[in-house]
Amino acid sequence: MIKPTQETETSFVDWFRSAAPYIHAFRGKTFVIAFGGDAMLRPDFVDLIHDVNLLNALGVRLVLVHGVRPQVEERLTGEAQYVQGRRVTDAETLEHVKDAVGSVRVDIESLLSIGLPNTPMAGAEIRVASGNFVTAKPLGVVEGVDLLFTGEVRKVAADAINARLAAGDIVLLSPLGYSPTGEVFNLTLEEVATAAAIQLKAEKLIFLLDHGDTVDAQGERISQITVAEAAKVLKKLPDGDMKLYLPHAVEACRSGVRRAHLVSADVDGALLMELFTHEGVGTLVTARPVETLRPATIADVGGVLQLIEPLEQAGVLVRRSRELLEQEIEQFFVDELDGRIVGCAALYPFAGERAGEMACLAVHPDFRDSGRGEALLKAVEEAARAAKLKRLFVLTTRTAHWFIERGFSPATPDDLPAARKELYNWQRRSKVFMKGL
Repeated sequence: MIKPTQETETSFVDWFRSAAPYIHAFRGKTFVIAFGGDAMLRPDFVDLIHDVNLLNALGVRLVLVHGVRPQVEERLTGEAQYVQGRRVTDAETLEHVKDAVGSVRVDIESLLSIGLPNTPMAGAEIRVASGNFVTAKPLGVVEGVDLLFTGEVRKVAADAINARLAAGDIVLLSPLGYSPTGEVFNLTLEEVATAAAIQLKAEKLIFLLDHGDTVDAQGERISQITVAEAAKVLKKLPDGDMKLYLPHAVEACRSGVRRAHLVSADVDGALLMELFTHEGVGTLVTARPVETLRPATIADVGGVLQLIEPLEQAGVLVRRSRELLEQEIEQFFVDELDGRIVGCAALYPFAGERAGEMACLAVHPDFRDSGRGEALLKAVEEAARAAKLKRLFVLTTRTAHWFIERGFSPATPDDLPAARKELYNWQRRSKVFMKGL
């Protein structure tokens, strides 16, 4: 048996603690996870099922939506006809689609039933619910071509699905829809997943990309994007899964789904890393920015304390009690990311001498070297100018060069406003830096 090193143990504990807020936040929430038929052909597809099992064990209500395009194409003998990216589904093709759906559905259900000892699924006892949850209608004639049994989603039986989720089942949806007259229609997984997420009022809609990564036209990773920003990015994206799924992620967010994620299947454990780490590994789509820099409120006191306490213990910042922070919280600006305070800074004005002190600048270690310190400094400077202050000063023991690089010049305690000079701690011997506004 290999004994874990202290570094490994510390890393695991740190990760587990950082994941705890997400575990609490996700319990009882509904996630819709969509993946194409290509995912089933990957040798590591079972790993995705293990990750789904973990989410289920953590109390997440899961709806899985699968595709069958490669499985259908394997069964077709002739060349398929497409109109605007949609397959024309005649009676013979529909039979192949139904056959493929049945085969893939059984394979997924069998994988979710694995309960062998010494496997990630041991003791899971997952129940899977599937059926005629999706009502569809024919697409009709497009560009002069009758798409026959190719349809579009009309309604998702949200109440029936929620009942199964409440019973602890995982719901599995296929790209088939049923009409009130008993007809069956071929649908796309992305439309089924989007409609399900919207009508279930899901917390998240997650698309697994079978081909390509979550990058823009220049190959740069898109870590976060708003609905408004996505429209510009889409115009330049090359054909592929990113271009296919992003519009549906946008539609979901516009219709009330809090967040949509696009994650590459090529990254091992991508689903878990996207959901349980701050940085993620895919693209997060939201209706509004997930990060805001704003004036602090009394509700932020706990988050600010949690951020600055390690720096106070290290002697980098002067200690502040909760009571003092509650009194001074209106002097602070906070950088909030995904509901978490990751940065803060304060401005204490000395209006009589038209000067201001920038104090308590702190950024969480996980988010340093990302421009957040500069953004907080800019917010403080703008507030100082709005208050008609003419100079900004800081007192620091550890970060002198950082301030010098951003336009501050060395000064002395004698250059401080009189009221601040009286409070100068000669034992701490902080260096003083000034910047004209």
